Amino acid sequence: MEQPLLVDYSETQKGGFRTLPFILGSAALMNAATSALTPNMILYLMNEYHMDMTTGSNILYIWSAVTNIAPVVGAFMADSFVGRFQMIGLGSVVTLAGMFLFWLTSVIPQARPPPCVASNNICRSAEMFQLFFLCFSLAIIAIGAGAIKSSSLAFGSDQLKREVYQGNARAMESYFSWYYAVYALSIIVSLTCLVYIQVNMGWALGFGAPVLLMLFSTLLIYLGTPFYVKLKPKSSLITGLFQVIVASYRNRCLRLSSQSADIQYHQKKGSATVLPSEKLRFLNKACIVQDPQQNLSPDGEATDPWRLCTVDQVEELKALLNVVPIWLTGAVMSINISQYSFPVLQANTMDRHIGSGFEIPAASFGIFAVISAILWIVLYDCLILPIA
Repeated sequence: MEQPLLVDYSETQKGGFRTLPFILGSAALMNAATSALTPNMILYLMNEYHMDMTTGSNILYIWSAVTNIAPVVGAFMADSFVGRFQMIGLGSVVTLAGMFLFWLTSVIPQARPPPCVASNNICRSAEMFQLFFLCFSLAIIAIGAGAIKSSSLAFGSDQLKREVYQGNARAMESYFSWYYAVYALSIIVSLTCLVYIQVNMGWALGFGAPVLLMLFSTLLIYLGTPFYVKLKPKSSLITGLFQVIVASYRNRCLRLSSQSADIQYHQKKGSATVLPSEKLRFLNKACIVQDPQQNLSPDGEATDPWRLCTVDQVEELKALLNVVPIWLTGAVMSINISQYSFPVLQANTMDRHIGSGFEIPAASFGIFAVISAILWIVLYDCLILPIA
């Protein structure tokens, strides 16, 4: 697949490594801010909203589901309609608004149930408006963070796609490695410093610090605006993928020849991809021109895009299908590690004191998995890649 999904309209002198501090810094601050909310959330819901473990866990699972599906929708919107920079900017503002609303739940007493009466152990449940305000703020955070995550990594790679960097595969590989390293370091900050503030200095300050981090993240991404390569969105990618599926089914009776010269394929103007790959050959039927006079218009476009697609469209669908096994493998792993509430509740029952004056927050125990991921990233970038 030779053609980029987006069409470049920026000046050639823009982009490059000078833009990465803005992009990586903004992504790190955003991730630190949003990651700081999750670890202690179950304790916040149980202690301040008087929820039982089941109700609180269900809210967190739904929040996690929205957070994970939002980047898929955001990526589609960015590639097809909005553009990656605009999606990141809009997502940053939305996330900041959602985190500010969530912070208000810890500041305004009327936004949550009153404290339990210790004398008779009576705890009032949250009212409908209080639950709505809480869930609304969490939904806004999930939508905004999903918009950022859908485009942040790809937006950084856009800055390294100029001719001077295209032959340097090492630069792109290092960018991806350091992106995830910075991502992991931001989680360490949230699991240590920010979680400690929440536990020892109160919810208001503990949830206020992430709001400030998100504010700095929003300002930082906009500060680099003059230097970014911004790519125009093109027509809907999802529509093009479905067109390939429909066209290959409609042309299922066509026979594929072993000699590519015997078949005429529909090519996109300006595309360097001449022939479809041999993998998943049944999809190649979607781009076979049966009758040029009937299938093609005078300007070379398909008269019916649901019966004839370009080679690029076919290769885009193949590329997507190739990563499905990786997605499924990651999905199984994510199911196992997405149990946010139970490890924190279990750690909360432990004796976590180190000496007489310091107690490790229960939510900080997740740092061991993050440290392991960072070590593997450094090992991959510094040892495995050079000898590969």
